[in-house]
Amino acid sequence: MKNTQLLTSLRYALFGALAVTTSQVNAESIAITNATVYTVAKQGILSQATVMVDDGIITAVYSKNEVPASLNADSIIDAKGRILTPGFIASGNLLGLVEVGAVSATRDSSDKKADLTFDASLAFNPKSTLIAYARKGGITSNLVTPYGGEKVFTGQSFVVNLSGDFDSVIAPNNAVMVSLGSSSKGSRATKLQTLSNNLEDAQKALAKAKKAKANKKGKDEKEAKTPSRSELVMNAILSGDKPLIAYADRATDILFLLKLKQKFNLNLILAGASDAVLVSDEIAKANVVVMMSAIDNLPGSFDSLHNSLVNVAKLTKAGVKVIISNSGESYNINQLRFDAGVAIANGLETTSALAAVTANVADSFNLNSGRIAVGKNADLVLWSSDPFEISTKVDAMWINGQAMSLKSRQDALRERYTTKSTMPRAYTK
Repeated sequence: MKNTQLLTSLRYALFGALAVTTSQVNAESIAITNATVYTVAKQGILSQATVMVDDGIITAVYSKNEVPASLNADSIIDAKGRILTPGFIASGNLLGLVEVGAVSATRDSSDKKADLTFDASLAFNPKSTLIAYARKGGITSNLVTPYGGEKVFTGQSFVVNLSGDFDSVIAPNNAVMVSLGSSSKGSRATKLQTLSNNLEDAQKALAKAKKAKANKKGKDEKEAKTPSRSELVMNAILSGDKPLIAYADRATDILFLLKLKQKFNLNLILAGASDAVLVSDEIAKANVVVMMSAIDNLPGSFDSLHNSLVNVAKLTKAGVKVIISNSGESYNINQLRFDAGVAIANGLETTSALAAVTANVADSFNLNSGRIAVGKNADLVLWSSDPFEISTKVDAMWINGQAMSLKSRQDALRERYTTKSTMPRAYTK
């Protein structure tokens, strides 16, 4: 009994010590001075600017002429004119759900039984070796989009930061995904009809429930039906609280989705959208976001005949808000900046490319990041040069104001196999 009490006391003491340590770390204030700051906000691009961070939040952004004579911060970092941007936000991938695509035991991104309520965030692995590798590309957070099951509704996406902490899932179940278009069996019409019918049925059920509640006002409501989990998700879609990410390429499918958006007042995000350039005016008018790859330049099917390197630039010029996303795997997400660079080389403005991997994602999924502005999370990246140049490297990174390691498993392996040793080849001390 005494031993048990002693162990309990030690546990509480250790917990208290950790809590104090964490609090002290989180409370550290930072001043990043003499930086070329790409705010992706009203202040635009600032030269020789200073960004203040306290307790993980940006507290001030000073232009050159506004910098105080003295700075009150625990740590002052001279950027020496280098570029400081918001941390990039990757999207449309399986980071943390798939470690090795060819090894089935490391794949948690789908299940045959998965449906509208599929919550893959429960399987997210913050200790995946691919996360540190993604950080090397300036990525501080990520929208994970699992494949789900075989139904039209494939589950729900979630957002994580790339700190590697066990509490790094910051927005679970933040959007619902549907998969449309062609398939090897059956007709695309069935998928479109199923989506439309489900939305209509949910809308009727919601109206019926509201009417029943109004009729029973002031009376015993014990018999009122409790919505199922699926009904709660559908209600969140209809209220606009959950965006609907619809994977569709063909123009006719996109136009059908725009009609559904108008009919049900959906918060619609188009994903893939190879044919979006054919109906860009309609998409812009409907104020719908497009999440697409910047490097798809060849058809993958008869639905994607209009893939092109110029699509992101064309859509942006047409007034469409675009999110540049990687293809759906877990590895090479750090190449997101190169994808944006390809879009720049094909007509996209640099500031628009930066917004497409920061603010546009944050705005679309209600994240407190994506800009360097007062009140935003201090997810910041200091670059050696232009972020979209292939030779540029990340010199420093902060997630929620905490400095992140830029060393990946690949770096560790390189050091291991290039270190001089008396051990046999392929070994090290």
